[in-house]
Amino acid sequence: MAGNNRLQPVARRAATIGASRPPTRKKPLLKASSLLLWASLAVLSTAHAQPDAAAAAAAREAGAVVTASGLVYRSLLEGQGASPGATDAVRVHYRGTFPDGREFDSSYQRGEPATFPLNRVIKCWTEGVQRMKVGGKAKLTCPSALAYGERGAGGAIPPNATLQFEIELLAIGGR
Repeated sequence: MAGNNRLQPVARRAATIGASRPPTRKKPLLKASSLLLWASLAVLSTAHAQPDAAAAAAAREAGAVVTASGLVYRSLLEGQGASPGATDAVRVHYRGTFPDGREFDSSYQRGEPATFPLNRVIKCWTEGVQRMKVGGKAKLTCPSALAYGERGAGGAIPPNATLQFEIELLAIGGR
């Protein structure tokens, strides 16, 4: 019984601080899935540095204009004709590239101009082509939010890609 007498004060103390139930394991600060998410976000934030750098570099080019939306517009050749409206169809020759120069699309490669209604293309085109006049040529640098954003476009354009286009406005609709 003497052994029991020594344990009684410890048992009483444990009961008074609520330690009579089995000890619980502390929860980790972050679950493994949360750690993976944080690691992925760190990698993505590094990947976004290049698009920001591409837009910044384009904005420093002579004659470049940065619009409120973030589009970088640079006229390469001023046209003489009319400018299209947001709902007009336009006939254009164009070349689409990534900031590193890799081409992903080109009407020149197909040997035939393309016709697009401006309200059915990426926001960058809708905004940028309206600044052009028939016969003009311009370079558009499109931040991801004005291009294909987080969804990308098929296998050709990855999510969150900054895109660059050289566009030659040949005609507006039937004009």
